[in-house]
Amino acid sequence: MTKAQRTSHTARTSRTARTPRTPRTPRIALDSADPGTVDGRHIRALTFQSVRMEYLRGVLHELNLSPTGSRALVIGGGRGLLPRGLARLGFEVVAADPSPAATALAPREDDGPGITYVTTHAEQLGLPEASFDLVYCADTLEITERLDTVLTRAARVLRPGGPFVYDTVNRTPVSRLIYLGAFQSFPATRIMPPGRYATRRLRRPAELAEALARAGLCARDVSAFRPRSVRGLVRATRGRRRGTLTDDQLTRLVDMVLEPQGRSVVTYLGHAVREG
Repeated sequence: MTKAQRTSHTARTSRTARTPRTPRTPRIALDSADPGTVDGRHIRALTFQSVRMEYLRGVLHELNLSPTGSRALVIGGGRGLLPRGLARLGFEVVAADPSPAATALAPREDDGPGITYVTTHAEQLGLPEASFDLVYCADTLEITERLDTVLTRAARVLRPGGPFVYDTVNRTPVSRLIYLGAFQSFPATRIMPPGRYATRRLRRPAELAEALARAGLCARDVSAFRPRSVRGLVRATRGRRRGTLTDDQLTRLVDMVLEPQGRSVVTYLGHAVREG
C-alpha cells in the first residue's frame, strides 16, 4: 500500500469511527407475531393488565358475583391476555375481537381451557341476548365512531343486573398530548399506527355516562389510573422501540396504579349494570 493509499484508508476509518450509527426505525403494526415489530396495542394490554384485574376483582366483590359457573364476554380481547385473566378467576370466557390476526394469535398463548375466541366487530356483536353474567369492554370505546351501537350491543348480551366493565381514554389536553402525540405521532415514542386515536373518539366520563344510560346501562363508578412514574413510561416506550426491552419486561417499568378518588387526566376505568 502506498503512502497516499494509507492516508486515504486512515481518513475513511476515522470518519467511520466518528459517525454514530443511525438507530433502526422499528416497524409499527398491530397484532403482529413478529418479535421485532412494535405492537402498541399489545404493549397497552400488558401494561394495563394489573389494574384491569384489580378493578375487576373489586367490582365482583361489590356485586357479590362469583366467577365460578358464570360466563364473561371480553369485547376487544386482543391476543387474549385479559380473557385469560378472567378464565383464571373461574369464568367461562368468550373473547371477541375485530382482528383476525389477534384471534389467531390468542390461542397460541392459552394455558388452559375455558376460552372461546371469535372474530367480530363490537358494532356487529351477534351473540345471544342476556347470555353473559359480565361484559368487559377493552381497547374499544376510544376507537369506535359508533359508541351508542357498541354499548347497545353489549347491553343486549348482558343479563339484567350484570356488570358492564370498561376502560378508556379521557379527552383532556394531557390525554391528547400522550395518545395523539407521543403514542401516535412523535418519532421517538410512537408505538401506534396513524389514525388509531382521534380527539372526537376520546370521551369524558360524564359523556360516557350519558351514552351508557341511553343503552340501558346504569353507571356506578369511575376510577382513574395512571403510571406510577411518567419517566418510567417514557423510558419503557423508548426502550421497546429501540429493541432493548421486550414486551414482557415492560410491566416491571410501567407500574399502573388505581386512583379511585383521583381525577382522570388520561385514562379511567368504570362499570355500570344492565337495568331491568
